[in-house]
Amino acid sequence: MLDVNKYDLNRHREPVTFRDQVATGISWAMGSTANLLFGRRYGDRAAVLETISAVPGMVAATLLHLRCLRRMTDDRGWVRVFMDEAENQRAHLMAFVAIRRPSSVERLLIVLAQGAFYNAFFLLYLLSPRTAHRLAGYLSEAAVRGYSHCLERLERGEQEDVAAPASAIAYWNLDPQARLSDVIVAMREDEAIHRDINHAFADALAAGNPVPDRSRTGM
Repeated sequence: MLDVNKYDLNRHREPVTFRDQVATGISWAMGSTANLLFGRRYGDRAAVLETISAVPGMVAATLLHLRCLRRMTDDRGWVRVFMDEAENQRAHLMAFVAIRRPSSVERLLIVLAQGAFYNAFFLLYLLSPRTAHRLAGYLSEAAVRGYSHCLERLERGEQEDVAAPASAIAYWNLDPQARLSDVIVAMREDEAIHRDINHAFADALAAGNPVPDRSRTGM
């Protein structure tokens, strides 16, 4: 079992500037839309949202990589950090898919949602990388809250705590007898890490550093 106290699960970055307000507003709108579409079907909601959550890291890695090539500067390891974030979010999706395969309608919704969000986030990153990273941070904050809520449902018996998929056990190095709740705990910690990374990067960009020194962001 992971140490859930390693990261502050309740940490929230208060929006200060107009760009922060824009980011938190987009995050709220996305969460409200997910609630409207899925209601209490948390597994379906998580599967769709994880296909979207994997977008910011890959977009950030791609555009930062290209910017460093144009300017002939070092990326200071950030490209790998964001690629690892995207890969980690994909592992979240695969865990949910192993538990329940999406229906044809859900697959269509995934294609539409991912296509719309990818292009919108790509454009946002071109216009304002700081706002894009702030948005990614707020989306991860929402994911931490969502997984905490899911754990509460599992503890109350409102949702069956099924056996963890073999792929999830291998990826997070869980106990062979791990349950879904153990996987959710691991995912929640991942999201707390993504939250802190993206908010730290946004803060560094706000300070005028296009490629922050990772040692100064605490990452």
